[in-house]
Amino acid sequence: MAAPIGRAGTSEDGDRVLVIDDEPDIAELVGVTLRTAGYAVEVAHGGNEGLALASARPPAVVLLDVMMPGITGLQVCEALRQDVATATTSIIMLTAKRATADQVEGLRRGADDYITKPFDPDELLARVETALRRGRKLREVSPLTGLPGNFEITRQLDSLIAEPVQSFALIHADLDSFKPYNDRYGFLKGDDSIRTTAEVLLRELSAIGTKPRFLGHLGGDDFALLVADESAEEVANRIVDAFDAIAPSLYGPLDAQRGFIEVRARDGGMGRYPLLSISLGIATTRRRRYTTAHEAAAVATEMKEVAKLHPGSTWRIDRRAGP
Repeated sequence: MAAPIGRAGTSEDGDRVLVIDDEPDIAELVGVTLRTAGYAVEVAHGGNEGLALASARPPAVVLLDVMMPGITGLQVCEALRQDVATATTSIIMLTAKRATADQVEGLRRGADDYITKPFDPDELLARVETALRRGRKLREVSPLTGLPGNFEITRQLDSLIAEPVQSFALIHADLDSFKPYNDRYGFLKGDDSIRTTAEVLLRELSAIGTKPRFLGHLGGDDFALLVADESAEEVANRIVDAFDAIAPSLYGPLDAQRGFIEVRARDGGMGRYPLLSISLGIATTRRRRYTTAHEAAAVATEMKEVAKLHPGSTWRIDRRAGP
């Protein structure tokens, strides 16, 4: 459970705040206010710099100035929402404009809240704390991968199912031979392999231009991806190729070279297991319409189990017509 955040506490690394403001004095004032309250803060002095920092190390909250030269705060807000790495990051707009229309436009572009300048430090801290609490509950972030958990996965899927015209694919990704790997190398290396898998999935998902683009951590070595229906097979191929390229690096040189590990079974005998691979099951809206998130998840899981029947990294897609 996350420790309380606030003026009397210290924020966790997962509760970092990114300030994006082209006015050095304002950025410094905001930064000092937040650091004094115990937050870990990064400051960017422009939209492009802010986007680069956010993509490289997604923050929990972004404080974003609306009026900036070049790429505006509203454009940055849209870009943050479109990037799979920051799609669920809380965004608070900083604006000197008090017009309701400007505030509404910021919310329409994806902002969660706004503060008008000049701001009161106590109000700033209260809004950041509120955004963090709301964000933790909404995202149910995995402490291992930093990815949204089951609550947010279901919420995203429910939203897509509610669309009048459904056009998405749900991909269930699962590692093969993970238990013997864990037995052979220990749980710390096992956690490293899960984090590496999350990085591969995030990188390949970020490389496609279609929407939706969402990645969540179901738990253990299971992940869920939401992509456009027409991009599902491209994403699956990219993931399989990328994972197979990096899998040997998760092993010692000898195991990587021979392509398998030997692990003692419960009966005392030695079992031989191949290197980690990844199986993907895909449920699409190409030939059916889903009524619940559970229904779509069941199809994706079924296809994942079919993929696991085949050796190595692979994927299988449901091509059946719905009822």
